[in-house]
Amino acid sequence: MKRIRLLVSVALAALALLLAVTFVPWERYPVLQRVLADASRTLSAPLFRLGSVPITPAFLIKAILYVLLLAFIARRSRRLFHNYVLDRLTMEAGHKYALETGIEYVIIIAGLAIGLESAGMNLSSLALVGGALGIGVGFGLQPIVSNFVSGLVILFEGPVKVGDRVEITELNGDVVKIGARSTWVRTNDNIIVIMPNSEFIVKPVINWTATDRQVRFSLSVGVGYGSDPEEVRQILLEVAAGNSDVLEEPGPDVVFTEFGESSLNFDLRYWTVSKMQTPKVLKSDLYFAIFQAFKERGIEIPFPQRDLHLRSAAGSLRIDTTNTPPR
Repeated sequence: MKRIRLLVSVALAALALLLAVTFVPWERYPVLQRVLADASRTLSAPLFRLGSVPITPAFLIKAILYVLLLAFIARRSRRLFHNYVLDRLTMEAGHKYALETGIEYVIIIAGLAIGLESAGMNLSSLALVGGALGIGVGFGLQPIVSNFVSGLVILFEGPVKVGDRVEITELNGDVVKIGARSTWVRTNDNIIVIMPNSEFIVKPVINWTATDRQVRFSLSVGVGYGSDPEEVRQILLEVAAGNSDVLEEPGPDVVFTEFGESSLNFDLRYWTVSKMQTPKVLKSDLYFAIFQAFKERGIEIPFPQRDLHLRSAAGSLRIDTTNTPPR
């Protein structure tokens, strides 16, 4: 809305100036006529040349207005394309975002080319601008160019899309925006982390939802050596089946992992869609239910045990055989 108000204000000011120049009888006001003539000469005085085209203040003002108008048209076209075309297609949100962003870039590039041609500028003369840009890149614009190219790769290759759950350099969150320079990731704490696009190209990225939103998690449980492993497996499967966030297909399973020092260790593996973004919450719910089920069935959750062998000791030792619970 701010951009629209700015464009409307600039358009109204330009229209008012045009009407004033056209209809005001300047011959009656010689002072204003001289001021207008001086302003016209100033605006028409070339500052420098780009190829065969003189760059004047008037040219720069027209160029700025043209770029603002082009940006408005590109953004408006993107919204229309989204509302009237993409919303009627069965596509993933990330692919829709990539398409509408590509449409916006195409309109801007085509508009700039048309504007330069209309201004009488030979596009081959832009080799000078390319050379200047190359010098700028050499003097410190490499990160900007790298992030821009990486953004194009992300949008059109699609390794990461808007709506994906990603994990990169200990950051875990949802991709909410892919821009020309950076990508916005929202964490579970509702914090937006702005990552340079090049990070998603040069570093390993875990995309939890690259193909679908089904994700498998696991939790570890240890029980006493006096427990029946088959009964433990049955309890774990019953707890998983009783949780509405655990998928029935593919179903959960239990793996007997090892004979530990103090316990028999199991892994409960389960699939989820609804809690894909908050796995710790689902794991906590399952642990609460497992603790209650073990308590009701008399399954012991052991504490670490050690056998102590004394080879030598100074003085006499007193042995207390009273069975007291550990603190």
